[in-house]
Amino acid sequence: MSGRLMPSRPMIGYMHVTKSFGPLRAVDDLSLGIAEGEFLAIVGGSGSGKTTLLRLTNRLIEADGGTITVEGEDIQNIDPVALRRRIGYVFQSGGLFPHLSVADNIGITPKLLGTPAHEIAERVDELIELVQLDGTTHRDRLPEALSGGQRQRVGVARALAAKPRIMLMDEPFGALDPLTRDALGDDYRSLHRRLELTTVMITHDMTEAILLADRIAVMRGGRLLAQGTPAELSQSGDSYVLELLRTPRRQVERLNAVLPQSGAA
Repeated sequence: MSGRLMPSRPMIGYMHVTKSFGPLRAVDDLSLGIAEGEFLAIVGGSGSGKTTLLRLTNRLIEADGGTITVEGEDIQNIDPVALRRRIGYVFQSGGLFPHLSVADNIGITPKLLGTPAHEIAERVDELIELVQLDGTTHRDRLPEALSGGQRQRVGVARALAAKPRIMLMDEPFGALDPLTRDALGDDYRSLHRRLELTTVMITHDMTEAILLADRIAVMRGGRLLAQGTPAELSQSGDSYVLELLRTPRRQVERLNAVLPQSGAA
């Protein structure tokens, strides 16, 4: 397996983690460390165990074996509700409450934490601006009145509302059109740097992983096949990893063959 040693005190650490659903071993003896401030993309096909691993991290589901740590603490020693409130989670669809306005969706976690109403209002306004939405236009709208990209921006804002240091993102841009997906990916990457977050993003799109992440982990059949930068992964001896890396280049070659060259007469 390519990659590097686990950081001495990772922001998120997985040590020999396993999870089964009946006879299916969804996560199989997986060990991985994610450093503070890192942007890690986890890639792999359907059924590779990516989403299961993410859901184990904040105890939406429980591991069968192994140890998961967050900020150096075994998550089994942290109340699950308290754990989820200190970790931001962005779903593919945005996961917004349909009956709540944009402002109420963003403010729901601070409200549950007992934050005073005036502080929530200030935080909501700050986050709406941070994810580049217009507060006057969008603050009181219901999710059904938003575009897919706008809903996803609200989903990111809601995940950031309690000022987490860790963000988990499950195919956050997968349902968006290509232009919106590209713009929102770039905007989130800027937020990641600006807020000094540690981000774990699930994606099936190797191009997206290469463009956004500091490091990529490849899963297949519940196992971690390889981890590292694209350059490090290119040294992998695993044929599946190498095939994933070739996919973006093949797409570029096919596009170049179909599209006219820029500047052509």
